[in-house]
Amino acid sequence: MDIATHNRLDARAKVLKALAHPSRLFIIEELAKGERCVCELTDLIGADTSTISKHLSLMKNAGLILDDKRGLKVYYRLRTACVLNFLDCVEAVLHASLNEQIAAVRCTSERDCSPPAPGR
Repeated sequence: MDIATHNRLDARAKVLKALAHPSRLFIIEELAKGERCVCELTDLIGADTSTISKHLSLMKNAGLILDDKRGLKVYYRLRTACVLNFLDCVEAVLHASLNEQIAAVRCTSERDCSPPAPGR
């Protein structure tokens, strides 16, 4: 692998790692609705401010979110909404995997081992 490819893939991995926590995924979903201050996110998630701030810092460093300090409060927003498309893709993968698991259980219990219909 050449250096340019490695750097590109390393940058992608950084973004994916920044998403790889339930609280950070929740933050993305909340920021999709509009900007939020740290205090709002702390209340919504139910974690302490320092924990939420660490999550936000990691996400900001990965380029997922932007911040804006207003007085004593810091507000966050998504840098780009396209990350939501990726999360939709993750949902599709989970749905497809679940359908395959359901089909496998049916095959075992009902002896009907025909493949699942496309799109189901």
